[in-house]
Amino acid sequence: MPAVVVMVVVLAIFALGYRFYSPYLAKRVFALDPAYVTPAHAYKDGIDFVPTNKHIVFSHHFISVAGAAPIVGPAVAVFWGWGPALLWVVLGTVFAAGVHDFGAIVVSVRHKAKSIGTLAGEVISARSRALFLLIIFFLLTLVNAVFAVVISNLFVANPGAVLPILVTIPLAIGVGQYVYRRRTAALVPSIISLVIVYAFIPLGLQFPITVDPIASAIGVTPHTVWIVLIFAYAFIASRLPVWMLLQPRDYINQQQMLLALAVILLGVIVGLNTIVAPIVNDVPADSPPWFPLLFITIACGAISGFHSLVSSGTTSKQLDKETDARYVGYLGAVGEGSLALCSILACTAGVVATAGDWQGLYSDFATASGGATGNFVNGVAGFAANLGVPTSIGAVFAAVVVISFAATTMDTGVRLQRYIVQEIAEIVRFKPLARNLTAATVAAVIVPLALAMIPGDFAFGTLWQLFGTTNQLTAGLALAVIAVWVTKHSRNPVAVLIPLVFLLVMTTWALIINLIDFVTADEPLQVFLLAPLDLVIFVLAMWLIVEAALALRKAWAQRGAAAAGGPAAEERAEAEEQ
Repeated sequence: MPAVVVMVVVLAIFALGYRFYSPYLAKRVFALDPAYVTPAHAYKDGIDFVPTNKHIVFSHHFISVAGAAPIVGPAVAVFWGWGPALLWVVLGTVFAAGVHDFGAIVVSVRHKAKSIGTLAGEVISARSRALFLLIIFFLLTLVNAVFAVVISNLFVANPGAVLPILVTIPLAIGVGQYVYRRRTAALVPSIISLVIVYAFIPLGLQFPITVDPIASAIGVTPHTVWIVLIFAYAFIASRLPVWMLLQPRDYINQQQMLLALAVILLGVIVGLNTIVAPIVNDVPADSPPWFPLLFITIACGAISGFHSLVSSGTTSKQLDKETDARYVGYLGAVGEGSLALCSILACTAGVVATAGDWQGLYSDFATASGGATGNFVNGVAGFAANLGVPTSIGAVFAAVVVISFAATTMDTGVRLQRYIVQEIAEIVRFKPLARNLTAATVAAVIVPLALAMIPGDFAFGTLWQLFGTTNQLTAGLALAVIAVWVTKHSRNPVAVLIPLVFLLVMTTWALIINLIDFVTADEPLQVFLLAPLDLVIFVLAMWLIVEAALALRKAWAQRGAAAAGGPAAEERAEAEEQ
């Protein structure tokens, strides 16, 4: 199958979804109001609540959600064949992720930019807040641990990428100061910064940076040193005002994302690469079943619960107008789906040019999982070679892209984890943790750091299964919050209910499969750590699903009364959100 045909068809479907389906959601489901005063204006503080141009908010949102997951997940899932993987990416993006991301922003904006966990307490029931916050805490712990390991692995494997990544930080701070002080557009300075970053790629190849001497001196692995440094950076970055580092680096990364997509898509067109992987792969008999695990393996890139945390945690605090939610939320989902498409093409067509036999790269599930990031990097290098870029530079370019996106997601993830820690501390009335930003940030960092430090492929290989399941479960529960809110406002919830039911069935099924695997595993860590964790998440999920079902039934029963009340009933519902 020519890769260019697949590319054109999928991008056309994404364009149609944004052109026709997102306006339907904006008007009929979420009823956006351009005159609504957003929390960014109502609670403006210059740190978290900052009214921001929609293009910059899009950059932050898009780059925060488009981390390593929409690359790694599809790169693993093509093990079952590119057909099922691509079908889930397309349908999930248009009918699930767009609704989920868009809706999470709108509901949060209508409730003072509160997090999705807090919204569960207000929209569903008081008990739901604590239940959802605990699930989110587990999700963010897994996100930050897994992404730290991804970045560490790439630093060790590609030391030439370290220098360009380090240069990005002061450049982003400079862009942030320039834009914030002068109140000017970020486009030109961000493009100049990106050019400087890429100018350092050849220098990075000439002067690779490693931490081997430090690791040898203190008797640990380079992998461990990098993880500690990554979390130290995330601790500092998450404490800075969003305009100082988070927003400007996101804007630089948006330009990088567009360039990466251009390299991949143009490389496909120029090289006329053929997809060599089978549509449906004849996998070994002992492989994990693709149904339901495909829908867990590909999280970001189809639909992801982490997006609801970003949407309600940082994005809703920066939205200038409520109508910007469609552009930021739905188009952000489309952008991430496009990245997932590129990952599939890189790992089924481009990788062959640099890494050889595809069947050897995907001989079994363990090999596919362990080599996913490397397959993407090599695939992008293959596409770049079609454009005349040397393979060595193309590989470092791809590594810089993945590391940049993963690091941005970690910045946002640690910041969100701090919010969650503070909310949980408020619930249990532990004021020192609830009001102390430093203590809350330490708590947000220490648990994922401990998980990431576990040697071997535990964090990436084993935790990825539980991360994917918890991530998709969070997406389903976020959709439940959105569905109840939409129903309470007497609007049609079908567009939300369909992906909601599908995700909750798939994730609870996967939790049961994972629990059986963990309990019967030979590794003590899986038996005594992951099995209890899986069980706790499963119990919390079942409890919250019941709460959501009861709230949805009650909201549905009240639709008739609200309809009989006419505009006055709608005005009362709106007043409750103020």
